[in-house]
Amino acid sequence: MPVKIRLQRHGKKGKPFYWIVAADARAKRDGKYLEKLGIYNPNTNPATVELNVDGAVQWLQNGAQPTDTAKNLLSEKGALLKNHLAGGVRKGALTEEQAEAKFTAWLEEKAGKVQAKVEGLSEEQAKAKAEALAAEKAVNEARIAAAAPVVEEAAEEAPAAEAEASNEEE
Repeated sequence: MPVKIRLQRHGKKGKPFYWIVAADARAKRDGKYLEKLGIYNPNTNPATVELNVDGAVQWLQNGAQPTDTAKNLLSEKGALLKNHLAGGVRKGALTEEQAEAKFTAWLEEKAGKVQAKVEGLSEEQAKAKAEALAAEKAVNEARIAAAAPVVEEAAEEAPAAEAEASNEEE
């Protein structure tokens, strides 16, 4: 039975949410699956990917073929690297400790890159918010400046109108 690691679509129209699953290649896209390996939410920035790396590696070692998108997600989370390192351990090129050390070093480096991107995005959002606030203040000041002569003219006309009204009463 050929097994694929692929995405199974969930969520509502226009808001996709995916499960990363190991499924029989003949099964429907959203049909029966063998094991749920994780989730992928492209609606967040950066996209949220939660993956059972050990489960994915086990399926890869048993011959499961990932689809293109699933392969990108597995690569992003390090499942393909861990599978590659496990192959090196089986061949005797590495020890288990060396492979684990390389994998944890890679995970720390990746976490640093993701954290830098999140911080960059938050800085961009803060900058955009500050620019929007400055633009709104400028527009409000322009409105106040444009309304000030009208208010002054109305204030000048009001005493004159009161004087005329009091003259008419007498």
